Amino acid sequence: MTEPVLDVHLTPEEAAIALRAEAKAGLTASPKWVSPKWFYDAVGSDLFEEITRLPEYYPTRAEREILLARAGEIASTTGAHALVELGSGSSEKTRLLLDALRDHGTLNEFVPLDVSVSALTDAAQQIMADYQGMKVHGVVGDFTEHLGLLPGASPRLVAFLGGTIGNLIPEERDKFFASVRDVLEPGEWLLLGTDLVKDPEVLVRAYDDARGVTAEFNRNVLRVLNRELGANFVPEEFRHIALWNAEEEWIEMRLRADRAAKVHVEALGLDVEFAAGEELRTEVSAKFRREGVTRELAEAGFELHRWWTDEEGRFALSLSRAIG
Repeated sequence: MTEPVLDVHLTPEEAAIALRAEAKAGLTASPKWVSPKWFYDAVGSDLFEEITRLPEYYPTRAEREILLARAGEIASTTGAHALVELGSGSSEKTRLLLDALRDHGTLNEFVPLDVSVSALTDAAQQIMADYQGMKVHGVVGDFTEHLGLLPGASPRLVAFLGGTIGNLIPEERDKFFASVRDVLEPGEWLLLGTDLVKDPEVLVRAYDDARGVTAEFNRNVLRVLNRELGANFVPEEFRHIALWNAEEEWIEMRLRADRAAKVHVEALGLDVEFAAGEELRTEVSAKFRREGVTRELAEAGFELHRWWTDEEGRFALSLSRAIG
């Protein structure tokens, strides 16, 4: 089997530098925070896959429901020659799009972008094995930094699924949408998954499941900091918190110190003090309304073309066209 083409724009050394910079900024801020991008080491990725199968966590099932119903329409509307996916390229949802575009007869190339060389290589090889004759051109990079380097023959369809856009605060979303628009030609497409505003109890349960899988996923970021930066967090001494911020319309995940602690971070030469009950914010997950999504896309130069939800109206997929 021919090996996939890989463009590496983010080396392990560069990722380590970024982690040190972000960890220093977040751990010295008030209130303290860490970026959710550091959740996804091998253990974190496995835990997240487990989360997507939990009864409380509806987004994955809801988005798949929409794709099952609409992938053919997406393919016929876009006529995409290249599918660009920001994130893992091996998921079942990706394959629904690949199948539809292949069946439509336009797809020539799959362009997955991921921060992990190993994960991207494995995914790309599997896709090449299962989709004989399709070119796979992987990009190792950060979707907040390297969008301008995306390959692919026009017309392209950029897919950003799973509601991951919600992990960006409004200013970061503005930058992201502008970056996507800059790399696309007029008439090319963005397929965006957005979790919708709903009953706060439903939302909180999705991020604080009864089995405690999300709690382990949340605490795992401390293990990443321990391993990568020589920190000495005791993850078991931090309690998982998920709460609904009604003003911002997002879920916040936090880790709350059970007792006062002093954490040394060797790679930063930094001592970080936590008071008993102090919280470290690890993630925001914004929830959206159609009018807000339409406005943010329009401000970046996109025109909303289609808006689909699952039957219960919990999650939306929007298909937007880049305009001149």
